[in-house]
Amino acid sequence: MPPLDALASTLPAYARDVATNLRVLSEETVLGEAARWGCFVACAHAVGPAALVRAASAAALEAGVSAETIAAVKAAAATMAMNNVYHRAIHLMDNAEYRALPSRLRINVTRNPGAPRVDFELWSLAVSAINGCGACLDAHEEELRALGVTALQVQAALRIAAVVHAAGRVLAAEAV
Repeated sequence: MPPLDALASTLPAYARDVATNLRVLSEETVLGEAARWGCFVACAHAVGPAALVRAASAAALEAGVSAETIAAVKAAAATMAMNNVYHRAIHLMDNAEYRALPSRLRINVTRNPGAPRVDFELWSLAVSAINGCGACLDAHEEELRALGVTALQVQAALRIAAVVHAAGRVLAAEAV
């Protein structure tokens, strides 16, 4: 049984829709393999339950996503964990002076992420959705559209983010 299907089968009955959506999105064809599985892995890292990270990573590897690409996916998730908190905070603050200051955060990985730029941007967008950073969502969506990504492809990344987030919440709640 594919790793995400196996994980979906462990979700309780109240999360049947989450399980169904995990299965459906694992077969999504709007995104390429690396983009799709990268969204799953990046979002699993953003949400955190070990079982989810393991299942998403195993599914990506089974689909032929390289270890180098997985490393780039993890870099996107780690970078967004940092950037989303900072940019969400300054966006929410009333004092606009903070938005005018340079972040002074090191994000060198964006210069050479180890994967196609479009994939890295999709992964960053998906994690930004989970982390709730409107400023980062807008910035990554604008970059994706400039790179020729369609609204349906952006939506697919957001759908993966929503479902992986829900699965992570269910797994964390059931572990209590």
